[in-house]
Amino acid sequence: MSTMPQAILFDAVGTLLRPTPSVAEAYHAAGQRHGSRLTVAEIGATFDDAVTASLATDEAAEPHRTSEPQERQRWRAIVDHVFVDLKDDEPARAAIFEELWQHFASIESWSLFADVEPVWQELAGAEIVLGVASNFDARLRTIAAGLPPLDRCAHWFISSEVGYRKPAPNFFARAADALGLAAEQILLVGDDVENDYRAARAAGWQALLIDRRGDAATRHGLPEQHGLRRLTEVSQVLALEI
Repeated sequence: MSTMPQAILFDAVGTLLRPTPSVAEAYHAAGQRHGSRLTVAEIGATFDDAVTASLATDEAAEPHRTSEPQERQRWRAIVDHVFVDLKDDEPARAAIFEELWQHFASIESWSLFADVEPVWQELAGAEIVLGVASNFDARLRTIAAGLPPLDRCAHWFISSEVGYRKPAPNFFARAADALGLAAEQILLVGDDVENDYRAARAAGWQALLIDRRGDAATRHGLPEQHGLRRLTEVSQVLALEI
């Protein structure tokens, strides 16, 4: 059996919380208010490409480095990429960006998955250090302040504040230093096989991958016990070698 983790960190978006309404729906509503004619489906099909393109641009300078200004600039580039039908209307794109930036800073735009609170309470009762490790920006603190039990979380590792985004080894090293723990004493639970699971394990951490929609462990060739369908399985898996 491997070392029982002294700390468990959770990814945020897709693991603990989700945008409500969806990203595509929020973009569509904002776009319509400023003259866009794109459909929700068209926006959804373009959004992931826009995110990938924005990361590729950042990586060309210094891999995985980030900051608050860089994150704001990156999200502005994503909006510009998505709203191709407004490519000649810079004021409209700027207005959409500002509206969406504020939208995703609002507590009302996010909801916790139903399994978060019971798991958090159970693990906190076991005196395990709990925290969040997320590729987000400072808006996450405002959001979490209105979403119990995250409002009681004392350990936050947010990429724009850390200075590196996952999967950078420096992200994980700085988190471990701040916790005062050895890498193998920390468990990361996340929904991204590269940024969460594989990057954490490469850093010497323990890791679990959650996929509420299917069997991610099997699809990615991971040990079966490393895959979760719900967070309530975390305590069960802690009894196994992870």
